[in-house]
Amino acid sequence: MRWPLILTGLQLLLVPLIAPAEAERPAAPALAPSPLGGGVLLETAGGLVLILALIFALGWLLRRYGRLPMSSKGEIAILSGVSLGPRERAVLLRVGTTRLLVGVAPGRVQTLHVLEEGEATDETDERFAPQLETALAERKK
Repeated sequence: MRWPLILTGLQLLLVPLIAPAEAERPAAPALAPSPLGGGVLLETAGGLVLILALIFALGWLLRRYGRLPMSSKGEIAILSGVSLGPRERAVLLRVGTTRLLVGVAPGRVQTLHVLEEGEATDETDERFAPQLETALAERKK
């Protein structure tokens, strides 16, 4: 029974202390600035241009540097790949000691060639090395 009486007394003591602080506040402006004002629209358009520039820059970076090398810890590894058309690729895989050249198209993967461990991957290396040796020997003479 005493608590409501004590709370009412505290309220009567604190109200005069709080009221002058409210009276000292400056009055709110009669007209608030328009949310469609030139400055607000310019700021919004600048933010939109900044976001669009960021999206295009990230798209360009992903297109330019998006093909990260794939690493494999298992027995299968992708050695290289080349695009043959808009949706077709030739991919060189290593499975153990065997290398496989596979063609990849939408809904289809086909083995094109199997390269054994000793087989060269580039025929031009086999033809170029002897030609280089003979050309160097002729220069020395």
